[in-house]
Amino acid sequence: MARSIATNRYVGRAEMLDFVRPRHNGILTTMRSDGRTQQSPVTMGLDDSGRVVISSYPERAKVVNARSRDSVSVLVLSDDFGGEWQQLHGRAEILDLPDAIEPLVEYFRTIAGEHPDWDEYREAMVNQGKVLIRVTIDDWGPIAKGGFPARLADD
Repeated sequence: MARSIATNRYVGRAEMLDFVRPRHNGILTTMRSDGRTQQSPVTMGLDDSGRVVISSYPERAKVVNARSRDSVSVLVLSDDFGGEWQQLHGRAEILDLPDAIEPLVEYFRTIAGEHPDWDEYREAMVNQGKVLIRVTIDDWGPIAKGGFPARLADD
């Protein structure tokens, strides 16, 4: 049986955005006040401006950390755990209510499409006190896939 070989494809911004757009599972990495990392599994989307968007609550560690240190990373995962991934780096901003309402609508649309009752959705976001984390992507790594090193391809 042929071995799966690890790959790293370096891509430009357009291909990076094309890779990220259909993927909604990620790991957001923020920095704690003591310098250690905080990693949070998130459901994410990509807004019309090419920013990663994540819905959360103001008291969550990822939000508290991003407010104090806006440099964050997002590991974008494929639905298949063994599939490709890509690491993104950027600056986070936190949108609070009421400014977060329409960006939260866009967040929902990027992940799930149209909601049956947008007024109900907006009311739920207000009642839950939601915030939106918006990450402007400054840099990114290759689109990667795990496997054996190429030197072992024929073994």
